[in-house]
Amino acid sequence: MKYRSVFDIIGPVMIGPSSSHTAGAARIGLVARQMFRRSPSRAVFHLYGSFAKTYRGHGTDAALLGGVLGFDTSDERIRTSRQEADKEGLQYEFIEEDEVSLHPNTVMIELSEGEETMTLEGISIGGGKVDITKWNGFDLHLSGNHPALLIVHEDRYGAVAAVADILADAEVNIGQMQVSRKEKGKEALMVIEVDQNVSAGLIQKMEQVPQCRQVTKIHE
Repeated sequence: MKYRSVFDIIGPVMIGPSSSHTAGAARIGLVARQMFRRSPSRAVFHLYGSFAKTYRGHGTDAALLGGVLGFDTSDERIRTSRQEADKEGLQYEFIEEDEVSLHPNTVMIELSEGEETMTLEGISIGGGKVDITKWNGFDLHLSGNHPALLIVHEDRYGAVAAVADILADAEVNIGQMQVSRKEKGKEALMVIEVDQNVSAGLIQKMEQVPQCRQVTKIHE
């Protein structure tokens, strides 16, 4: 296995006590915030497996809430995220689920602001690493460790090629790409992990592709 840096071996710079239950949880919350693209007014966290059993003692609740507030894994404000949420006027709720999940460290996050809503499911796989497995009903695999693009588009020819051409013209290398859909000919999702952050100008070009409905950037 190849590692990008020593932190892939010893774990992230983080607020403790646990890389799985604290740093991983904070990263899932932060990815959810980035994917929602705005400050939520309400957050509901559905906790499964060991997350549900130990979230208070391991600080998982504080970490998830801190991530949704936009705090990185090393941000000291994670320790006081409940107070920070109160300052921001963010309503939140933690629900312990009895349902057995595929991974013990699983959370489903619901974010809302006005009429805008989003659901995201993620798992903490150890060492601060995560896997985002569902987003608004789409199946995906997103690590959150690399810059990425999530592009909602019409499920018809030309969309994938147009986006790939925009990235190629800008000399942005694609590390991984996934395409999924809920139903043939309806809405589809591209998940593209890239080797460097994508500029606002490139995002605007992708938004101008006729088949593309929404482009969201996820950064490290």
